[in-house]
Amino acid sequence: MLSVLLISTVFIFLVTFLPLLKISHWLIRAMDFPRLQFATLAIILLAAHFLFLDSQLLITQCLISITLICLIWQLCWILPYTLFWPKEVLTSTDDSPDNQLSVLTSNVLKSNHNADALIALVNKHQPDVLVTLESDQWWEEKLQVLATQMPYSVKCPLDNLYGMHVFSRLALAETEICYLVEEGIPSIHATLELRTGDKIRAHFLHPAPPSPTENPESSERDAELVIVARSVAESDQPVIVAGDLNDVAWSATTRLFRKISGLLDPRVGRGVLNTFHVDYPFMRWPLDHLFHSKHFTLRAIQCLPSIGSDHFPLLTRLSLTPLENNKQSSIDSRAADHQWASEISAEQHVNKGDVPKPGEVSRE
Repeated sequence: MLSVLLISTVFIFLVTFLPLLKISHWLIRAMDFPRLQFATLAIILLAAHFLFLDSQLLITQCLISITLICLIWQLCWILPYTLFWPKEVLTSTDDSPDNQLSVLTSNVLKSNHNADALIALVNKHQPDVLVTLESDQWWEEKLQVLATQMPYSVKCPLDNLYGMHVFSRLALAETEICYLVEEGIPSIHATLELRTGDKIRAHFLHPAPPSPTENPESSERDAELVIVARSVAESDQPVIVAGDLNDVAWSATTRLFRKISGLLDPRVGRGVLNTFHVDYPFMRWPLDHLFHSKHFTLRAIQCLPSIGSDHFPLLTRLSLTPLENNKQSSIDSRAADHQWASEISAEQHVNKGDVPKPGEVSRE
């Protein structure tokens, strides 16, 4: 029993602290994802130490201490996404529908052909903007029925699991499809015009994940997030960044994105809102995101029912309330964060100048 618990403690130690190394290999970066599962394992392991080992022995005390440190460290990453943490984004008290922006993001899964389920969700929740990921030509044709109610669109159908579509009730302008880091991995950039006439700078992303079947390292994904973060950080416009980022909310790289961009995460203090994987309740994490500038407060955010994909759709409702700017704070960045961001983008030979700045010219 001692050997089993010793090996288990070494395992929980490695999966807890290896992600601290700035190694982009998929195996290391994958350890960012199941932090809740690792925390649960640490709790079970702690109980086993007390039940099966002599607590008076030095080795037992060492195992307990290591496991407890691992548990605390994992919880430090997870707790901001619980109700026990202060909300990063204020709850909106503005009931004016003209100031509101609702965005439904859905990784539809290219092989999933249950378009009616997504269309039903759009009809029920009436989002201003629908963003689909993994949508190909088949999905484009099926979603064409939305054209009457959502007349503005940007379409990028692809068969490589990285197709992307944006359908909108709100006017879209300065739309651009870019391949910021990798060929075949698009992103969509545009301005959205609210009913008040206010312009919103929007970036919709779906970088490839680090995995043995896709990119062996996270470098490409991280570079896309970093250059978008550095670009929007220079803007004083209202900004949203949304999509399937193939990174969890509590990873070091998503935290770096938030530090550099200055954008807020409406889930902080409200819940994890796991969007993947639909079929495995005990192995779920938040891969789909919407981050926004301080110009917005939150009306609601929720996962919607499954449409047959491996992702749950995510619906976020915001209010444009710029007077609340000074009451909301993003994560402070340090010089080391900016240095790391520079290294990530330099490795992929990309920079913030590659990212479109819709609305910036007209604003000036």
